[in-house]
Amino acid sequence: MAHAVIIVIGVFFAGMGIYALVAPAAIIRPFGIRLGDAAARSEVRAVYGGFGLAIAGVLGYAAIVGGDIGKGVLITVGAALAGMALGRLVAALLGDRTPFYPNWFYCLVEAAAAALLFAISVP
Repeated sequence: MAHAVIIVIGVFFAGMGIYALVAPAAIIRPFGIRLGDAAARSEVRAVYGGFGLAIAGVLGYAAIVGGDIGKGVLITVGAALAGMALGRLVAALLGDRTPFYPNWFYCLVEAAAAALLFAISVP
């Protein structure tokens, strides 16, 4: 079960990373963001693309190595996902009302993935 959770979340990050590298404007279009120049495309490729692939890589490492190092990776990635979900909640509390998709959909995905990673990292 734990390996399946890690693999599914890792595949999600890998897909996000590859998609962002190949089509940076398309990956953020659901959020109403329009990319104007090369610097903006480069930023999306770095943050969504490079970060996504890095997280997929460390999750793969955690699945292979396991142990305390693997648990540390899972807790770290879980904390990053929880922070993303928290940021969406804070935005709503500050008055940024958004439709269910994409913001609340991804909030739920991030919170669920964080909870799963925390759950499998605790003995």
